[in-house]
Parts: sequence; structure tokens; C-alpha cells
Amino acid sequence: MYVEVLVEIQNKHVDRTFTYRVPENLQNEIQIGKRVLVPFGSQMLEGYILNVLETSEVDAKDIFEVLDEEPVLNEEMLELGKCLKNLTLSSLSSCYGAMLPKALKAKKKVQIKKKMESYLKLCMSFESAREEAQNDSQKKVIDLFQEDHLIFKKKANQVSASAVKTLLKNHILEEIEEEVYRYTMKEVAKKEKKVFTKEQESAYKKIKEGLETSKVYLLHGVTGSGKTEIYLELIEDVIRSGKQALVLVPEISLTPQLVHRFSERFTRIAVLHSGLSDGERYDEWRKILKGEADIVIGARSAIFAPLSNIGIIIFDEEHSDSYKQENNPKYHALDIAKIRSGTHHSPIVLGSATPTLDTMARAMKHVYEYVPLLTRANGKLMPTVTIIDMEEETKARHTILSRELECKMIEKLNKNEQVLLLLNRRGHSTTITCSNCGFTYRCPNCDIALTYHKSSNQLRCHYCGYTKFKSDVCPECKEEGLSYYGLGTEKLEDYLEEVFPRARVIRMDRDSTTKKGAYEQIIEDFGAHKYDILLGTQMISKGLDFEHVTLVGILNADQSLNIPDYRSNEKTFDLLCQASGRSGRSETPGEVIIQTFYPDHYILKCVQNHNYLDFYKYEMNIRKTLKYPPFYYLVTILIKSKNYESASRESRKVKDYLTKHLEKTSIILGPATASQFLLNKIYHFEITIKYKFDEHLKETLKELDEIYLTNKEVSLDIDFH
Repeated sequence: MYVEVLVEIQNKHVDRTFTYRVPENLQNEIQIGKRVLVPFGSQMLEGYILNVLETSEVDAKDIFEVLDEEPVLNEEMLELGKCLKNLTLSSLSSCYGAMLPKALKAKKKVQIKKKMESYLKLCMSFESAREEAQNDSQKKVIDLFQEDHLIFKKKANQVSASAVKTLLKNHILEEIEEEVYRYTMKEVAKKEKKVFTKEQESAYKKIKEGLETSKVYLLHGVTGSGKTEIYLELIEDVIRSGKQALVLVPEISLTPQLVHRFSERFTRIAVLHSGLSDGERYDEWRKILKGEADIVIGARSAIFAPLSNIGIIIFDEEHSDSYKQENNPKYHALDIAKIRSGTHHSPIVLGSATPTLDTMARAMKHVYEYVPLLTRANGKLMPTVTIIDMEEETKARHTILSRELECKMIEKLNKNEQVLLLLNRRGHSTTITCSNCGFTYRCPNCDIALTYHKSSNQLRCHYCGYTKFKSDVCPECKEEGLSYYGLGTEKLEDYLEEVFPRARVIRMDRDSTTKKGAYEQIIEDFGAHKYDILLGTQMISKGLDFEHVTLVGILNADQSLNIPDYRSNEKTFDLLCQASGRSGRSETPGEVIIQTFYPDHYILKCVQNHNYLDFYKYEMNIRKTLKYPPFYYLVTILIKSKNYESASRESRKVKDYLTKHLEKTSIILGPATASQFLLNKIYHFEITIKYKFDEHLKETLKELDEIYLTNKEVSLDIDFH
């Protein structure tokens, strides 16, 4: 017997299977999808069995060990990996690696074991065991079994370890080992389902009709319209029919509240996201694999959860960029969902108050089914939005909080209501410059200024991770002339504590949530009104539901408008609408104050009027004129090298190759320096291809990719948008 093994090497140049012979003593363990340990050159590497052969003409080495009792890649996953490779032009090995938790990837020296716990059980009836007990210590141990038939051995040992030992020796107790899962959810009291509004009922019924199909539904619901209740009802229908539900969220910060809501209705829930430890993720994955979960809730990579009978796939906040993987393989979770939807004949529900323009365009053309929810549940009003011109405020020396926002915050705090402040920039100061000699702290690896983090007294690059401690004197002229410019969440936190000394302030950004469980704790504490003001970056703008928040303040609202990205207007609109939607979700009407230097910008007017459709029409006209999605498809090619001249020269060669092989209808832009030109000491040039249909495109890009596989100086990074 022989097997074809895909060996785990992150190199597309050797992205193929190798044939190995199976020794007789391992033949009964062989199964496609299992991992094996094999000799590869002078190393022992892990790999996946992709095929089994009876004979082979290859002079094959023997496999060393079969690593799994059950396949880690089932038939669907094996096919999905091949589709992903074709979609992203990534290596098959990296595609399978993206699907699996760390413990199950084919990778050398990764060992995560099942967590086992020792339990004790009675070998006889409780009454008989009581009679057999020889002293009070033994009786106290036996009494632990009065209500539970299984108890932790640790618990019994705390009563009397010697008594436990004797009871085991006399066969009154029996010790057994059982697996326990490392991740446990808090127990939540079950709640009755809420009564639907007429609009919710209509939306629910429309989607329910397609539960046995592969249709895609856009559930376009304003913030607070009750989309989650519709998810819950649909999932209940799916579970009742013996199927499973997959629910994706864009940020792990949204997971705790969503899991809490789902736990009020359901019990068999698994969670998959990067906030879990490797061991917890391994347990959750295997729980799903063993059919012990009806619902999987997770971030982007949860789209690969090994569910065997999917009945519905839900994308909450579908507009989020987080559903696109930025590292290879550069997949979008929705593309994977569509493949799985076709396999399982299950619908996809895309929920958002601000759908992407691509999604809305498909809904308008009836490619997706459009399901509107245009009023808040129970007749609650949308918050009133006030736009503040910060040019005037700056002249009056109110550079951080405008006079109106500060007054409104005082008013809300005096009423014991809560305030949420959005500042989409972490750290303390964005630039530190010497006022004496002009020196500015910059990253030695990237072409950007370092951000100062006061809590750790560190300067950090948010691109490559470079850090250094800040001194009090300028490293160039040795004078104490350092000036701090720009506003980050740390600096805002300091300012709030100074201006509102009696208010309880908490910050939520990537720096304040590095500890395990930090997201859950901050959300739980703010929800329990242990704090009055929550300030943070975009992670607080989506999906969170706090009943006492009646004021949302948005600082530097226009900073993302100047990003060199065709979606910058859309991203800004999404962020402002989503953040605004956190206000007034309960009985008290909500207010929003947006601070900007561009008070007349059309995006802000659309946000102020809660008018998505006007924004959609306006932006679609711009996209059509400039030939951007959804009117054209985009591919970006990054040409990367540590040597500037090499990157520049090869980028021109790539342009020439594309011009020669692509159809004349395709538009090739560049090469130009990428928006982030120098990153981690690597130079980046960029070529963009706009196309509607080009039958030569995929093949041309594959050929280009193969040409540069063996180039040790220059590499290509191809991204389909």
C-alpha cells in the first residue's frame, strides 16, 4: 500500500504530493485526511494523506507514524482546500493550514493534548457504600455522591485523600478519566423569545421560505431594528429540522454579547475565534467535529468549522473588512460560504445597517434577495445627529472635545446615563517631534512615524511591531524639546479623567485588550454600569448593545476620508453610521455628536439623516465613472523586495507581461509605489488590474506567480478584491 502525502512546507515551489510506502503494521490506520509523519530529505515532517494507492512505480520511503485516530480533513474540507487554492493562487498546504486549529495543522513540534480529568463514581448503591464505609472520613467522601453520580477526584481528595485511596482499594469507588473542554461558557438564564414587529415577521417569513435553498439574502436592517431576533428564530427552525447553524461576526469583541444572547435560547454552542487559547480552540473544533454543537459562533476562520449538516450561514455586520483575510491565502469568508452553501443547500443571510456597495448592488439586481428592516424595533426613534465644525472649536481652544459635546456629556452623566466615545486611533500621540532640531521618531523598518504609548512609555510601529522606549531628551540634539502631536485613545483617556474627575472611564482598544478575557470583562462591566464612559477604536462601533448609552461622541470623524483607497468614503460612512447606532437603543432617545473639519461633506449629511440609499446612489455614480467595483473587478499585485532597484525593475517587467497577455478591455494601472511603500525593510510597488471579463486573466496570473516562485530577490503578492 502507498499514500500520496502533501507535506507541510510553506513554499509554493514544492506544493505537490509525495509518494510514501505504508508499512504493514500501519495499513489499518491509513485514511484520506489523516496526518502522517514522514521522512523528507534529512527532516521528519508532517503532512496530509490525500490519496491511497495499491501500487507505485516510485522508489518510496516508508511513512513513520500515523498521527490521528480520525481524519482532520473530511471530504468537504479536502475539496474546499482545492477551491481555495484556485481562488487565491495560494499553496494547497497553506489553504489546509488556514482551515485548522493549530493543534491539527500539519506542522512539526506542535503538540496539544486533550485535557483529561479524573472522576470518581460509586461501584454500588449509595446506601450500600454508606454501610461499607469504615469511618467518618470515608462516610464524608461517600456523602458527596448523594446528589451527583460523578464527582471530581480533586473534590473528594479535599475531604480526605487517604479515605479516597482506601475506598478505591476496597472497590467501593471506581476512578475514571473523562475529557473536559477547556473553554466553558457562563451559565445564562433562559429567556422567552421576543414578539416580532410586523416588519420583523415579514423579514423572517421571507428568509424562512429559502431554508432548503442556496439563496443569499441581504437583511438590510437599521441599527436597533432587531436583526439578531430574526437570526435566533431562523436558527431555531434549522435546529428543529436536525441541521446546524454557522454565525460569523467581524470582531471578537462582538462575540461575548452575541454568545450571551444565543445562550438565552440555546445550549449546544461552540465558539471559534483568535481570543481562545490553542487548547480551547482545539477542544471547540473537536466538539464540532463530534457533532456536539448545533451552533458555531466565530470570526472569519470559523467559516471552515467542520459542521456536517449546515442549515444556515449568517454574516452579522457583513460590511466589515474583517471578513477578508489579509495574509495568504487571501480569501473572503463570503466566497467560502457560497461554496459551502452550495454543498449543503443552505441559505446565506448577510445582515447589516450599512451593506457594502457590492452587496447592495447585487440585491438591487436580484442576484441576492433583498429583505428590508427600516425601522427600529418597538418604535424606538433613530438618534438625533449633530455635526460640529472643529475649525471653529479649535479657534476657541477646544481641540479635543467641542463645547457642545462636553456640555452634553455633563448632562448625560448627571442623569446617570452612559456615554460612548469613538476615536479610531490608538496610543497616546501619533507623532513626537523635537521643537529644537526638528527630529521626529520614525520606524527604522517602515516609512512612518512611531506612535507613542504612554502607559508603557514605548514608541511603536503599528505596521511591523517595532518598539523602543522613549527618553525625555531628543536623541539627536540631546535637548529637552520633545513635543507631542496627534490624539490617540490613551491621551483621550487622560483628558477625560482630568475633565470629568467623578466619571468612571474605561478604554477599549487593541492595547487594553491584550489579556485573555479582556473583551468580555470590559463589555460585561460597562453593560453592568460599572463605568460611565466607554472610549475606544472602531471595535466599539459595531453590534454592541448597551441600554443606558444615550450619547455617542465621534472624534476626528473625517480622518479616514483621506486614506488612498477607493473605499475610503464607504468605510467612513459605515463607521459613523455603526457608531451612531449604539445610541438610544432602549427607552431613552439617543443623541450623536460628530466632530469634523469637513462639516459640509456629503457623507456626513447622509449619516446625519440616516440615509443609506442616498449615500449608495451618490457613491455608485462615482464608482461607475472611475471604473471601480461593483462595475469592475479588481486585482492588486504587490511586487516586493529588500532592494529598491530590484522591486522597481521587476514591477516594470510585470506590467509588460500583463500588457502582452491580457485582453485590451482590461485596464492596467501602475506600477506605482504602494500606499505603504516601505514595510519591515521591504519595498512595495503596486499594479492594479480593473476588468469586467478576461478569460486570460487567471492563467496569466498563475504563470506570473510561477515565474517568481524561484526568484530569491523579488516576490509577488496577488490579491483578488
